[in-house]
Amino acid sequence: MTQTELLQELRAIGYPVAYSHFKSSPPPPYLVYLFAYNNDLQADNMNYAEISNFQIELYTAIKDLTAEKAVQDKLKELKLPYRKSGTWIEGEGLFQIMYEIQLIGG
Repeated sequence: MTQTELLQELRAIGYPVAYSHFKSSPPPPYLVYLFAYNNDLQADNMNYAEISNFQIELYTAIKDLTAEKAVQDKLKELKLPYRKSGTWIEGEGLFQIMYEIQLIGG
């Protein structure tokens, strides 16, 4: 899966989506995704297989289990294993649920 395909699939969930940030944030819930780091498989002094680690961040005004399920169902549909963490952002008044995924070869 490529980063472009990831964006298309995230948009299909139905929430506003942006890379890194919005110029002005829409009302929650919304999604932000960004490249975090690579973990390429290396062999024979070259990067043999691209492994890109991305963060998908869900922002909600309340603890929104329906929104979380929508994101998780999409990741499961795409067969993208994920790690999930969450936090309350006091200054923004938002919950942030972060999903860490890997795209291999994209």
